[in-house]
Amino acid sequence: MARRKSARPGFWSVRGPMSQRAYWMFAAIGLLTPLIAWWALAASGLVSKVFMPGPVQVLSRALVWFKSDNLSGDMLISIYRVTAGWALSAVFALPIGLMIGTFRPVQALLEPLTDFIRYMPAVAFIPLVMLWIGIDESSKIAIIFIGTFFQMILMVAEDVRRVPVAQVEAAQTMGANRRELMELVLLQSAKPALLDTMRITMGWAWTYLVVAELVAANSGLGYSILKAQRFLHTDKIFGGIIIIGLIGLITDQLFRFAHRKAFPWMYRKS
Repeated sequence: MARRKSARPGFWSVRGPMSQRAYWMFAAIGLLTPLIAWWALAASGLVSKVFMPGPVQVLSRALVWFKSDNLSGDMLISIYRVTAGWALSAVFALPIGLMIGTFRPVQALLEPLTDFIRYMPAVAFIPLVMLWIGIDESSKIAIIFIGTFFQMILMVAEDVRRVPVAQVEAAQTMGANRRELMELVLLQSAKPALLDTMRITMGWAWTYLVVAELVAANSGLGYSILKAQRFLHTDKIFGGIIIIGLIGLITDQLFRFAHRKAFPWMYRKS
């Protein structure tokens, strides 16, 4: 009886292969389809342009914003605020999350408290931040820090806990002490997951931008969106949201590129 040849996995097979060309074709379809649907809805006249401006109107407003209203300055200050708040979170969350994921007493001591605080909305802290820190740049960075720090701690702790126990036991058998277990086993094994956690929490940091720029701001993308809402400049609101999305997309792709470069063995085809 002839052996049956296995069929080559196609696009829709579970975790099947896909060429770069096919990937970018699907990505283009995914990005262009909502854009075309938006253009068609705006052009149909079913919704007033005050509430649903078309892509051309939004692009025109963005060009005016760039030429006359310092769009580049708004982008730079918002990028600075988000990056500073996220980086400050990472500096403290990484060691705390590592300790929670490594030692049960630390987990019992800090994880319930972190779980409790992370459900508190960041916007509720604005009055306290204004009282304690003031209304300068540090207050906006503090809001982004509060929004990302507690989530990041728990994600880092979970990344560390996912390291197989067999690796820890093997290192203990070879005589590794606690510091060596943390630095050479847990941290090294969790690095790919930790970089993914940093990528995800950077996205969360951007979601807190508008909230952060409620604190006596006079510049930034979030501030400009809020100001446009007061004057019903819907096209500028759309433009600001799209610009934030584009910055986020570029940032995410940079993180993915760094992940592929740092851990190339995870992307080798079997």
